[in-house]
Amino acid sequence: MPRFHLPPESWPEATLTGDEAKHLSQVLRIRPGDRVTVFDGCGRRAEAEVITTSKDRVTLAIGESRAPVPPRPAITLAQAIPKGKNMDLIVQKSVELGVAAIQPLVTQNTVVQPGEGKSEKWRRTALEACKQCGQDRLPDVADPISMTAWLAGLGETPGLRLIASLAPGARPLRETLRAHPALAAATLLVGPEGDFTEAETRAALAAGFLPVTLGDIVLRVETATLHCISALRYEYQD
Repeated sequence: MPRFHLPPESWPEATLTGDEAKHLSQVLRIRPGDRVTVFDGCGRRAEAEVITTSKDRVTLAIGESRAPVPPRPAITLAQAIPKGKNMDLIVQKSVELGVAAIQPLVTQNTVVQPGEGKSEKWRRTALEACKQCGQDRLPDVADPISMTAWLAGLGETPGLRLIASLAPGARPLRETLRAHPALAAATLLVGPEGDFTEAETRAALAAGFLPVTLGDIVLRVETATLHCISALRYEYQD
């Protein structure tokens, strides 16, 4: 059944507008009487009957809503922005794997400097991934920030803090995860091509991040990110 994002503030009126209305009526050509699924991005979903359609406005009759339990742990991905379109891929796939939030980071070895509109593009990618994969919680995709500023603002954020690291002394990811059972939240920090600088790694360790190794094979940025998220999901799945 086709899925559409109906923001929480639009739920009482049950009206799709903008791109969602256009996609329903002009692209998929759904007509009155057809049924769709709507979700609010905060964990609520419901089936709905289409009542009226136009290019920029669709009214619905919403049925009983449900709120599936979100996956645990709640994962925040702090991702140094990689080259090319790899950030788009990381956003898409990490949403499919159920991350709760994504923080793009600019580091010393970041090659691509995010231009105007990048954040909105990543948010659209996240929304489309939610619609496709059945994820009812729309992850928060923050604006890019320097790693230094982000670490300074972390404060007492709860949960396990992990940094994917090539530095000597990093422990295997599996070993680290199994030392922290029943985990409710985790922050995963992944560097750019060329990894973090020594100074950045020291700053992350000082902020409470535990260095983890992903094995002897040096992985591409996007592979390392998805490997870590998948390991978290596997280790703590019900």
